[in-house]
Amino acid sequence: MSNDFQKEITQYIDHTLLKAEAKKEDIEKLCQEAKEHHFFSVCVNSQWVSLCAELLKGSNVKVCTVVGFPLGASTSETKALEAAKAVEQGALEVDMVLAIGSLISGDYDYVRDDIRKVVQAVEGKAIVKVIMETGYLNDDQKKIASKLSEEAGAHFIKTSTGFGKGGATVEDITLMRGSVSDHIGVKASGGVRDLETAKAMIAAGATRLGTSSGVVLAQGGKSTGGY
Repeated sequence: MSNDFQKEITQYIDHTLLKAEAKKEDIEKLCQEAKEHHFFSVCVNSQWVSLCAELLKGSNVKVCTVVGFPLGASTSETKALEAAKAVEQGALEVDMVLAIGSLISGDYDYVRDDIRKVVQAVEGKAIVKVIMETGYLNDDQKKIASKLSEEAGAHFIKTSTGFGKGGATVEDITLMRGSVSDHIGVKASGGVRDLETAKAMIAAGATRLGTSSGVVLAQGGKSTGGY
């Protein structure tokens, strides 16, 4: 693995800490690591957005948060309000979980509208990534979810929450990349814990990596656990 790739990888990384038991000092450490390694963003639960925005002020590291997390089963209005409030507090990116049960049920209009309401709530202020939770979906459903996300105005599609079944795979990234236009980003999340995996995801079409192993990746090592 080249040193150049090891340096480049940091700008793909959303440095992630979404555990329920995360403490203030853990979030502070996350932000310090993100600044030190020049990660693209930190990804945290909305409780921590304002703290991260303050800690990262003056740096190039963005604040990303999650909405409707991790089940995707909140009402659309709740998701939209959660997203808008997070943006008010400093989030520039919103990773929302789509309505998984509605997608599996075939209620595609609801899924599209659910995403669109979040996009509209933060329009012009933040980008929206749609978490598909691929571990629960078959290939046809993954393709449909990708297309619905683009139709609704989302900026990215994303594999997993890290709290559900499965994680990112090269096969899913390839499928998702081929299901949307070139201007839509693809985020691989769940199980990206070493440089070889990260490189494979990027080669398959990932334009962002969600991982709690960002420091390990930046240092060229391999993590045995985490998101």
